[in-house]
Amino acid sequence: MEVSRIENLPPPPGVINSIKAGFDKVASHITAILLPLLLNVFLWLGPRLRMDALFNSFRSDLISFWQTSGVSAADIKRVLETYDTTLPLVNLFWLLRTLPIGISSLLFPMDANSTPLGHPVVLQVNAVNLLGWMFLLTLIGWIGGGMYFRNVAYLATSSGRDERPMGILRAIVQTILISILCGMLLMMIGMPILLVLALVLQFSPLIANILVLLVSLASMWVIVPMFFWPHGVFVRKQNVITSMITSLQMTRFTLPTSSMFVLTIFLLSFGLNFLWSIPPQDSWITLLGIFGHSFVTTALLAGSFIYYRDMNSWLQAAIERLRPGVAVKKE
Repeated sequence: MEVSRIENLPPPPGVINSIKAGFDKVASHITAILLPLLLNVFLWLGPRLRMDALFNSFRSDLISFWQTSGVSAADIKRVLETYDTTLPLVNLFWLLRTLPIGISSLLFPMDANSTPLGHPVVLQVNAVNLLGWMFLLTLIGWIGGGMYFRNVAYLATSSGRDERPMGILRAIVQTILISILCGMLLMMIGMPILLVLALVLQFSPLIANILVLLVSLASMWVIVPMFFWPHGVFVRKQNVITSMITSLQMTRFTLPTSSMFVLTIFLLSFGLNFLWSIPPQDSWITLLGIFGHSFVTTALLAGSFIYYRDMNSWLQAAIERLRPGVAVKKE
């Protein structure tokens, strides 16, 4: 009887169908891409918040420290050249793109000083306000990310029967909690792994490469649940802990399919970013790349909410379908 019940179950949600449904939803409600569109335009045409002046303020002290520590002049020169070429490209406004919940955005690292409007305004941080800027930008990113996820989740999964979206304040609070807990979890897991890999690398690079491969394979048990961790908050209006448990339960029963879904989302988003970044930053054609990125990433996010909703509904139906069979077997 159990076998017949399993065979009569409908097929689980498909990866391609969920992604297609997300594109259809966003195509019919194009205003959903407004937040990533505005953020991308700001990062492209807006001011730059840089920290190279801060580094230059203690450059001589740092060189003196390296010389006292026995660092060779060639190594000092190489490090300084790296800093001189890298720091001017860093824009601290990138912190507005927070993870795992945040407004999707492109990075513009190729030519930070060139736009169709000419040279952008350059702001510099100092030792006094650096932490304040980082906290403020991260907080704004959390607020914007919570609003973005809330709107897309409601668009993707609402039934239209007088259903109201999640409260704004609740969405922001849950976003902050999820972001902090995810950061703490990644540090707790990542730091010991990095230390072990660093120690093994000193003895055998071959063993270190094998460990990296094993860690990469095992990481799916962490990446997939964390990917769907926020979805319970915005789709089912759960709290952080309940959403985390729901994500773990779903991943436990659907890891192969869910892993394929997350991998597909990553490959589409990461691969198309190269396409959106082809136009030069001083050309207005970049607007096409920004629009394409905003549309695709919002559609993929909507598809993930649809997949999460449908997969949990399928799991619940499967459990309900099998429950009477288990009872009969015990008799």
